This record gives sequence, structure tokens and C-alpha cells, in this order.
Amino acid sequence: MSIQVPSAAQAIGEYLQSPDDLMKVAAFRKKLEKEKASIDARLKTGVKEQLEATRDGLRKLLGTRTNVQAIKDEMSTIDSACQNPANAISTFDQIARVSVVHRNFEQVEEMVNNLTGMHSKLDMLEEMLYTDRKDITGPARNLLTLHFHLNQLENFRNQTMHQAKKATAESRATLARWFERLNKFVEDFEEYFAALSRNILPIVRAGHSEVVVKLAIAIRLVKKAAKMDAASKFRSLQANARVIKHYRSKLTKNITDSIKASFEGAYQADDEDPAAFIEHLNDWMYKDLVRIENDVVSCFPQNWDIHSLYIREYHKALDEMLRKIVASKPDPPVLLIIHAWLKEHKKNMKELAVPPEWLEPPLLGGNEQSLIEDYLQTIISKLDQWVENLMTTEKKQFIARTDPPEIDAEGFYGTQGAVILFQMVNQQVDLAMESGQGSILARVVTESARAMRGTQEQWVRLIEAEYKKQIEKPEEAAGGLGEYCVALANDQIKCADYTEALSARLEPLVSEKYKVVIVERLNDAIDGYLDVAKNCTQTLIDIIFNDLKPAVKQLFQPAWYDGIMGQIIETMRDYMSDYQQYLNPSILELLVEDLLDAFLVSYLTALANSTKLRMPAATDRIREDVSLAFEFFSTLKPAKELDSYFEVVELVLALLEASKSLVFLSFWEFAKKHGPNIPFVEGLMKARDDLDRTAVSEVMDSVKRKVKEEGLTDPPEPTIMKKIAIQGTFARLLRTAAS
Repeated sequence: MSIQVPSAAQAIGEYLQSPDDLMKVAAFRKKLEKEKASIDARLKTGVKEQLEATRDGLRKLLGTRTNVQAIKDEMSTIDSACQNPANAISTFDQIARVSVVHRNFEQVEEMVNNLTGMHSKLDMLEEMLYTDRKDITGPARNLLTLHFHLNQLENFRNQTMHQAKKATAESRATLARWFERLNKFVEDFEEYFAALSRNILPIVRAGHSEVVVKLAIAIRLVKKAAKMDAASKFRSLQANARVIKHYRSKLTKNITDSIKASFEGAYQADDEDPAAFIEHLNDWMYKDLVRIENDVVSCFPQNWDIHSLYIREYHKALDEMLRKIVASKPDPPVLLIIHAWLKEHKKNMKELAVPPEWLEPPLLGGNEQSLIEDYLQTIISKLDQWVENLMTTEKKQFIARTDPPEIDAEGFYGTQGAVILFQMVNQQVDLAMESGQGSILARVVTESARAMRGTQEQWVRLIEAEYKKQIEKPEEAAGGLGEYCVALANDQIKCADYTEALSARLEPLVSEKYKVVIVERLNDAIDGYLDVAKNCTQTLIDIIFNDLKPAVKQLFQPAWYDGIMGQIIETMRDYMSDYQQYLNPSILELLVEDLLDAFLVSYLTALANSTKLRMPAATDRIREDVSLAFEFFSTLKPAKELDSYFEVVELVLALLEASKSLVFLSFWEFAKKHGPNIPFVEGLMKARDDLDRTAVSEVMDSVKRKVKEEGLTDPPEPTIMKKIAIQGTFARLLRTAAS
């Protein structure tokens, strides 16, 4: 911003502000003239001083120019003299040769002194190295001293050998022999240096972090010397002779090797047991990582990024070990242990604030979920193998039947197969539960249920085959099929109980999604076990009635009137006394019901297919038969419960005893419960010898009319009458002829 200078008129105006000020004009004029004179004097003095200063500066510049020219002339003279000193100095060649000889004498003297003193220095250094090497995790007090002197000796050796390149082969060989001891010492020192590098963590644990600092210093000194030599390599004999050590890269490699050795050592310490190795990782690996961060990292220069090196190498070594374990196809539980541990490991590394980029690539390539599939496939394979081996043994014993079945703690027949099977199943289920994943548990249960169903199908086929062999080729069949069927039935009930207990144990542990799957699969297995048990009891009944075939064929035949029911009852009694003693009560109850049902079906079928009944002798014999059967079955089942079973026989007796005119009334009671069953009723009427054809025709007409009038149909729930097989007329004739 510029300053405005007042004009002359404005300045005068400031003094002449009133008429009275005109009287002061003369005085004001004098004052201004006086001030002007003062200013002029000061300006004159200032100009004079400035001129003098300028004049003095010019004189100095002229003098400087003269001096510079003189120096330039002198330098030109010196340069001319130096370009060819021989022209100025007549003895210059002699002086140069003497100088070279003198320098060579000094170097030779120094080399000889170093050679003669080298062994005594090596004695001292070897003693120092021996002392430090005795305790690899010790304080290493002589490390830097050894490094310093060794560097001097190596430099001397390298220079000497470099200078001897133009010497004779004999001279070079002599020098090489002189340095053999030094070379051996260098190797020993580098081995010691490598050992320290591999034991950084043990050294720090022993409280000697300063040793690690010394290692870093030694490496930096070597690197610094190499840089200095590189900067002067065109002038330095030492630089040309230096051998690059690469100590830092060796340190890095030794650290990597030590980490790998730690993992290998831990694996060997656990006797190559993968599960123990994984379990014990938490005992040392995380402690190592914390120790490294707290105590090791600070011992190295920051730009070395030693923390990243350790974390990356631990990660890499861990990955290699895990891959090795997985590739060895360990037991299925190990895969689950690894999977669970990996999840926990990720959390631990986050808590340690390890950058994710240090943990690349992920352990097992990030495919830890494949461990679950491997586990499940292994489980399926092993479970199938175990079940196959178990069934091979069990079936072999069942077929051979050389010894009676085992008797369990409750006094029932049984085998070890059921216990062994569920030991295997529960073992795998427990391991799957430890994974904490409902999907794994559901898959394991599904595969276990599949294996159970496989055993059930094998047992059904085997029972059928053995029974068939006993019927068709009894001479080839081993005895004791009944006893082994009892044992197998007991086992199936045990298995059903075990399966039910397993289902109850697992239901509260999983979500609804997997609960449905587990319950469905296990219920299916329970049904399968009950089906096998039912098959066993049916085979027992088939065995009984196979023995009763001759007697059953005589029912309602002429011999029957003399009484053959006692033989039938005693045969059933003999079998049931054996079965009753060794059969599980729940299965025994089912067997009794099926036996009673089979007896009634056989009896009613024989009655329905009889060609002639002598009345009233036939009804009397039926009552006696029913009495004997009721008495026998009442020893196996409460009498009150038997009434409902034998009620059908009473209704049939009423049909046989009714007169021609009253048959339809007895039929009505029969049909209300069991349906019309016209062929059965007609067969009974035709067999009665007290009714002729006309009477039978009239009876059946009234019966059929009753069915039509009342709209009688079969009951909603089938009754025992549905099981009655009525033979055709031709079959009856054949049976009558055979009798």
C-alpha cells in the first residue's frame, strides 16, 4: 500500500490556518531554510563516504585479479613439471624404484609378521571359541571379539592369496598350507554362528538377549565393511580380495530351519501321534510367538522385519506339518481334532494381533472344511469295514453253531456282536459331538443307521437261508438253529434299546433341523431291529410247526378222533420250555402271541379243509382240544387274555352245533366279528355228516340271504379268519385219499 505525500500547498495550509498566522510567515521561512541547510549537509557527507567505499572496493578487486593470475601461472608451471618429472629431476627413476622397493619391503615385513603371529592369535581365538561353544545358550562373551579378530585374519588371508595370484604354484600351495588352520577355524566359527542362529529362542529364554544383539551387530559390521569396500573397489586391494559372507541370509535360513526342527521335534516327542501333537501345540507354539514379539524382535534392527519372518515361517512350518498329517490318512478323530483346532487357531492369531497378510496362504489352502468330508468318508469306509468284519465273524459262528450261544448277565442267550457294534457307533458319535457341528453329527448318525440296516438285512437273509437248509437238507445243517435264533432275537432287542438310548441322548444336543434327521434315521434302525427280532420269533414258530407237520396233517382226520392234540401240545411245550428260559421277556411275549396265532390258524385251516366231520364226536373232540390248548397257553399268558383268542373257536363250535334252522343265528354272531366268510362257513356245513346236501343248500341260502339283508361286510380290521387258507375241492379230495 503506497503512502501519500502531502503537497506544498497542503503543508503550508497546516501552518496558516488563521489570519493571525500570516504574521509568522517570516519566522516560518527562516525555519525551513535552516532545516534545508541541515539536510543538504548530511546528504553531502553521505555521498562522500559512499564514493570512498566504492573506490576502496575497486582497488581490492584489481589486487585480487593480479593474485589469481599469479596463482594460475604458478599452477601451470607445476602442472608442466608434474607431467614429465624426469625432465626436471635427473634422478627421478632412481627415486621411483627406491620408493617401490621400500613399499614392498614394508608389505613383506607386515606379511611375515602377520604369518608368524597368526598361530598365536589363533590359539587365543580357539580357546575363546571353545569356551563359548560349551554352552550354546550361554552369554557368548567372546562373540564380537572373535568376529573382529577373525575378520582381520580373513582380510589378511584374502589379500595375501590375492597378491599371490601371480606367484608360482609352489608358493601358492605353501601359502594355502599356512592358512589351513585359519580355514578350519573359520568353519568352526561359522558353525558356531549358525548354531546361535538356530537357538535364538532358547538363548532368549535363558536370559541372554544380548547374544542375539551381538549376532545382529556382527552381521551389520560385515555388511558395512562390504559396502565400504564396494565404494573403493577401484583402489582397494582388500576390496578385490574380499569373500562375500552373506551372514544375514544364512541367519534367515537358520531361523527357518530351527522353526521346522521345532515342529518335527514336537511331532517326534509325541511318538508321531497326530492327536497328541495337535493337543500339545497350544503348550509351546503360542508361547514361542509371544516370546518372539516381546523379547526377540527388539534385538534386531527394525528394517529387518524379523517379527514378520518368524510369524510367516511358523505359519509355513505348521502348514507343512498339518499337510503331512492329513496325507498320512490318520484315524477319523484326528481330522475332527484338526478341524476344531484350526478354528481356535484363527481366534488366537487375531488375539495376538497378527496381520492377516502374514498368514498367507491359509493353512491347508483354506480348505479345512474338506477335513470334515475326509472324516466322514473315512468313517464310512472304516465303519463298513468294521461292520463287515464283525458280521463275517458273527455269521460264521451262527452258521457253524459248534457251541451253545453265550449267556449274558441276565441269564439270556446272546452274542458280543451287539455290544461291539454299539461300542463302535457310540465312539464315532461321541467324536462327532466333540466337533460341535450338528451337520457332522447328523451325517455320522445317518451312516451308522445305514450300517445298522445293512446288518439287519444280512441277518434276515441268513435266517431264511439257514431255515431253508434245515428243512430241505437237514443232514447239512448244524443243530441249534432255534437257540441261535433266540440269541439273535435277544441281541436285536438290545440293539433297539441301545439305539433308543442313543436317540434320547442326542435329541437335546442339536437344533430342530438336525434333530428331525437323527430321530428319523434312528427310528428307522429301531424298526429294523424289531423286524429282525420278529423274523427270529417267526423262525422259531416255523421250526416248531415243521416238527408238528405230521400231527397237523392228522387233524380232523379219522386218527384225530382218538386224540392227537396232546402230542401237539407237548411238542410246543418242549420247545417253549427251552425258549422261555433264555428269551428276553419282551420277545417271549411276542413269541407266545405269534405261536398262539399260528396254532389257531393251523387248527382252523385244518378244520376249514376237512372233508367230513362226525357229529357230535367232532365237536366234543374240538372242545377237548381247546381245553388242552387253553391250559397250555395259560402257562405262558394270563388266562383272561386268552379268552379273546379262543373266542373264534367258540363261535365256530356254535356253527357246528347249531341245528339246520338255527345256523343263521350262530352265523350272525360269527359274521359280526369276523365277516361273512361264506366259503369257510359253507365248508363247515358240507363237512357235517348230520346235514345232507339239501339241508346244506337251505342253510347256505338262509346265510346268504342274511348277509344280503343285513349288508354284512368284512370288519375294518382284519381278524384271524383272513389267515385261513381254504383249499379247493380237488385238493380236499387228494387229502382225503391220502388219509
